Amino acid sequence: MPRDLILGTAGHIDHGKTALVRALTGTDCDRLPEEKARGITVDLGFARLDLGGVRLGVVDVPGHERFVRNMLAGATGVDVALLVVAADDGVMPQTREHLAILRLLGVRHGVVALTKADLVDEAARELAECEVRELVRGTFLEAAPVVATSVVTGRGLAELRDALRIAGERVEPRPPEPFRLPVDRVFVAQGHGTVVTGTVVSGTVSVGDELDWHRGDGTTDVVRVRGLSNHGTAVETVCRGQRAGVNLAGVPHDAVRRGQELAAQGFLKPSKVLTVRLHCLADAPTPIRHRLPVRVHTGTAEVMGTVSVLDFDRVERGK
Repeated sequence: MPRDLILGTAGHIDHGKTALVRALTGTDCDRLPEEKARGITVDLGFARLDLGGVRLGVVDVPGHERFVRNMLAGATGVDVALLVVAADDGVMPQTREHLAILRLLGVRHGVVALTKADLVDEAARELAECEVRELVRGTFLEAAPVVATSVVTGRGLAELRDALRIAGERVEPRPPEPFRLPVDRVFVAQGHGTVVTGTVVSGTVSVGDELDWHRGDGTTDVVRVRGLSNHGTAVETVCRGQRAGVNLAGVPHDAVRRGQELAAQGFLKPSKVLTVRLHCLADAPTPIRHRLPVRVHTGTAEVMGTVSVLDFDRVERGK
């Protein structure tokens, strides 16, 4: 039986993430009129890549620095990362930023795609690969394959699929947990009502089950699953590692938003205090000081918070 995992793209704007996903899966992840008009990815896009023993739900993220919060929402639950670097451009600011985010999220497996290889000669391509190797040194991608690709000529696509399959096979099984799905999108399906989508980060859920709907303001309601889908196909059950559309009975669509969560009843408890392990990046502009205001990204939510550093006044850069 194929194993379901989540593949997340990462990389700088206009380095070819969406074009590469389209070449691999046949799905154009740019669905918004603004994305078509501007030629850049603004919000999350989704596709499916079946590699035999591994079935990947692909989350395509924007590369522009203004949309990093959307990238963070899409990075939830990622098992395998696809870091995309254009051969004619090399490592750029959001290449570094996205790699840092993946490291902080604890992603442990991935592949590097060197895109637009048809636009440079072999000497330039080798130089770009060396730059990438320098960037990923000491990270989870240090030993990952760097595959030169071109969506124009088809170069490297078969090799990239094989590398992604191998990376997926190396993902360690996670211990079983109750169902949890951070909401990343909501819409109305004619004749069905409110549908929320997200990545199942743990557990399973079936049609007819009742779930806790965590509304993000400390309140929780019980809702019933009227229907389920996986990449547009109606199913009876969805499980960890799959993209899911959840049709909720009796829930007005304007009451649901990105950042809310669906979870097994009693699994999650709303809280205003989180105990976390802090790491300050070496290239951060300042250390993390006690009482520092921060933006907290958890699941697909972004909320304001304040850091309380225990036993110290601050966390120094690189610590």
